[in-house]
Amino acid sequence: MRLRWMLAGLLLIPLADAALLVVVADALGWPATVALVVLTGLLGTLLVRAEGRHTLRAASGKLRRGEPPADELLDGALLVAAGAFLLTPGLVTDALGFLLALPPTRAPVRAVLKRYVVVPYLDDRVGGAVSGAAWTGGFPGSEETVDLDPEDYRTEDDEAGSKGNV
Repeated sequence: MRLRWMLAGLLLIPLADAALLVVVADALGWPATVALVVLTGLLGTLLVRAEGRHTLRAASGKLRRGEPPADELLDGALLVAAGAFLLTPGLVTDALGFLLALPPTRAPVRAVLKRYVVVPYLDDRVGGAVSGAAWTGGFPGSEETVDLDPEDYRTEDDEAGSKGNV
């Protein structure tokens, strides 16, 4: 199901880009549209570069304090995607790139990415320990449940007490 949405997005984004470029070119003219695309690419590159430096400083600070820089690593990945979108000619991809490059709009994207991609992946790798959905009712995969009465088992305290009585 996810693969279908990804393929649809990969096909629809260039189509939307081309359609929007034609509409804008009819309104502004082709030279102004090309200048607009080049200008958004240059400004986006400068923005991604500045945000990348800020993210790198924040990650470095967290590492110095002994904290894991999880959000900063996700921000770095989102900035790489933003850079790719901004370098791709087109107004739709530029808009997506700016959404990923600006901190106020990157934070919700990072939160969604953590919730629906990172945590499920890590939970799958470590058996649910990341989200707290770990199996605690015996050995995983064991269908057999054994119910014991108190006289069917003894603890170390019971054994120490019985040694002292003998």
